[in-house]
Amino acid sequence: MLKSPLRRGLSLVLLLPALAGAAELYRYVDDKGVTVLDRQGVPPEYIGKGYEVLNEQGRVVRVIPPAPSREEMQRRLDEKARASSDARLLRLYTGVEDVDRALERKLAELDGLIGVARGNQQSLRTQQANLQSQAAESERAGREVPVHLVEQIDSLREQQKGLERDIARYQKNREAAKASFAADRARLAELLGGSR
Repeated sequence: MLKSPLRRGLSLVLLLPALAGAAELYRYVDDKGVTVLDRQGVPPEYIGKGYEVLNEQGRVVRVIPPAPSREEMQRRLDEKARASSDARLLRLYTGVEDVDRALERKLAELDGLIGVARGNQQSLRTQQANLQSQAAESERAGREVPVHLVEQIDSLREQQKGLERDIARYQKNREAAKASFAADRARLAELLGGSR
C-alpha cells in the first residue's frame, strides 16, 4: 500500500516541471509582421529574430534577443581579435624600444640567412666552373662529355636556382617584418598612451 502513494507522489513531482512549462507562452513576430502567442514554442525559422517567454499571467519572464547580423558578428570577431592582439603586444613588449630591438634581431637573423645562401651560391658556382672546365677538356680532346658530369652540372644549376628562390623569400620576409613591426610599434604606442 505504501508503494502506491509513494509512486503517485514521485510521479507528481516529476510532472510539476512539465506542467509549469506548459503554462509558458512564447511571443514572437512572424514573417508577415504579426505578433504570435504560442504554447508550443517558437518555430525554428523565427528563433533568430528573438522572442519573449511569458508566464501564465502574461508577464514577460525571459527575453531572448535577436541573433546578431553578419555585420555585427564580424564586428564582434574583429573586436575580439583586436583585443587578443593588443593583449599579446602588451605581454611581449614593455615599450616601443622593445619592438625596435625585436625588429633589429629579426632583420639580423634574415640577413644571416641571406648571407649563408649567398655563400652557398658562390660555392656552387665554383663547383660548376670546375665541372664545366672538365667538360670543356673532354670536348677539346675529342671525347664525349661523360653523362655523370652533365648531370652534376645540371644539379648544381638547379641548386643555385633554389638558393635564388630562398634569397628572394628571405628578402620578402625582411620587408614583411619591417611592416609588421612598424604596425606593432604604432599600436603599442597607442596602447601605452602615445609614449614613443
